[in-house]
Amino acid sequence: MAGMLNITNVPIFRPLPPTRRATNHRVFMVKSSANTSETPLSSISAPPNFKAPKPKPFSIRPDKIIDILGASLALLFRLTTSVLVSGYSVTVVPENEIPSDQYALGFAGYKLKETSKVGPRPEKPIEIYEFEGCPFCRKVREIVAVLDLDVLYYPCPRNGPNFRAKVSQMGGKQQYPYMVDPNAGVAMYESDDIIKYLVGKYGDGKVPLSLSLGLLTTLTEGFAMIGRMGKGSLYTPSKLPPKPLDIWAYEASPFCKVVREVLVELELPHILHSCARGSPKRQEIYQRVGHFQVPYLEDPNTGVQMFESAEIIDYLRATYAL
Repeated sequence: MAGMLNITNVPIFRPLPPTRRATNHRVFMVKSSANTSETPLSSISAPPNFKAPKPKPFSIRPDKIIDILGASLALLFRLTTSVLVSGYSVTVVPENEIPSDQYALGFAGYKLKETSKVGPRPEKPIEIYEFEGCPFCRKVREIVAVLDLDVLYYPCPRNGPNFRAKVSQMGGKQQYPYMVDPNAGVAMYESDDIIKYLVGKYGDGKVPLSLSLGLLTTLTEGFAMIGRMGKGSLYTPSKLPPKPLDIWAYEASPFCKVVREVLVELELPHILHSCARGSPKRQEIYQRVGHFQVPYLEDPNTGVQMFESAEIIDYLRATYAL
């Protein structure tokens, strides 16, 4: 296929570089996790006779209708937050003005020409320790979508045996979200501080209004999760993969949400390549596989590449759940 995504394999456990203090933010020293007692398993394989499904745009498997509807309730409370990349703009043009090898949403002989204005790109993925059923964590996931960042997520569900202990080791307490920027040697707790840091370092320095309303923001983030009733919060015993999984997704999508919940419950580290509307990564996927649809999963531990949220959930449970 034309075009390749530059995906770097990241080990699950590795020493982190020394941290430095970031001005006006609460910053904590990161301690090495090289002596962890957890040993990643290497015997990971896809389910017998597994075959990736063909993508079916705008379709919902009947047994997932309630899940998708519940995840969609977030749009009522958070509106377009995390739907659009920073500086998003759109123009309707005749379809012949956009080459066939470029991604664009089309209708009735026209296509949408979408652009955005992203800031400096981190060389290495930002690392965030968090879990789905947390309104403060959701705030940070939303700014990740707005800034179009790639993030290595270390899920920390309740009773999770791996990464909750690591957060305590690095920062001195179990509080979420917890962010590590290996590009700058910075680490911090507190969702508002993390948001200010990320927009200052990788954006235009301006926190979106919907993420700067204090208690109102936190309340609407909590209401946004009502439809999922705490999904993505409690650990399901699982195998720890040798390498993080790669998933292309964004926070506002209900199809991506139900997959992320399972990734968190199984405590599977994953690099989330955020691709809200206006993201250049939509074109990267289109070039890579000839189609754009999210969520899209690549598992470097088994070689599986697949679309379709319901089937991705089935695959993750069959491959990693104990």
